[in-house]
Amino acid sequence: MGYAQLVIGPAGSGKSTYCSSLYEHCVASRRTINIVNLDPAAENFDYPVAMDIRELISLEDVMEELGLGPNGGLMYCMEHLEDNLDDWLEEELDNYLDDDYLVFDCPGQIELFSHVPVLKNFVEHLKRKNFNVCAVYLLDSQFMSDVTKFISGCMACLSAMVQLELPHVNILSKMDLVTNKQDLEEFLDPEPTFLLSELNQRMGPQFAKLNKALIELVNNYSMVSFIPLDLRKERSIQYVLNQIDNCIQYGEDADVKVKDFDPEDDDE
Repeated sequence: MGYAQLVIGPAGSGKSTYCSSLYEHCVASRRTINIVNLDPAAENFDYPVAMDIRELISLEDVMEELGLGPNGGLMYCMEHLEDNLDDWLEEELDNYLDDDYLVFDCPGQIELFSHVPVLKNFVEHLKRKNFNVCAVYLLDSQFMSDVTKFISGCMACLSAMVQLELPHVNILSKMDLVTNKQDLEEFLDPEPTFLLSELNQRMGPQFAKLNKALIELVNNYSMVSFIPLDLRKERSIQYVLNQIDNCIQYGEDADVKVKDFDPEDDDE
């Protein structure tokens, strides 16, 4: 059985930076992971690329040959990937063992994980290859400055969760850039009554029923939960990784490893 993270989220939410920091953390802890680039527009990487969609198709070539714009070209690239799941992806996955751990760095176009079936079919293919997959949704912590933006972020997360039908770990990224972290505490695991009260204060009375319906929707899906991630702190990265590993049951079938005892350690 293989294991996989599908790293998604809006453009600029820190997906590639997360993948790079996760790779460095795993190297330091002597754990092997493989980072896969699924962004046909990507150019520079801070991590070794194990698989690269640009070997199949690149955005630059599509825009030049078909005369498409950036968004249309990217959607064309992802649909081309979908058409080649049984060929290119199948061949690439054959290079990995049953217990390998893959992290897929995805593009930031929100339609890919909200209503277009490309990533959903990609995930289904991974499942057929016996991969346990978890969606890792990154949301910029700078986005959580007030309750209206928070609800908007929750709706985007919920849309991805319903579309992909995967275990979800929602992360507040770029916590190292937040000057006053106490401002975000109330949004990490908020009470529905608090959210509704704040929302009603910021919006006109004509939106009261809509506000109530939105809060109930978020609360009923038990989705109002974000994990803050500060990439400067190794324990923060490890905590996020533990949550994801738990979702995909990573390590549950692994053999117990016993560290060799070295008597010289006691003499130091």
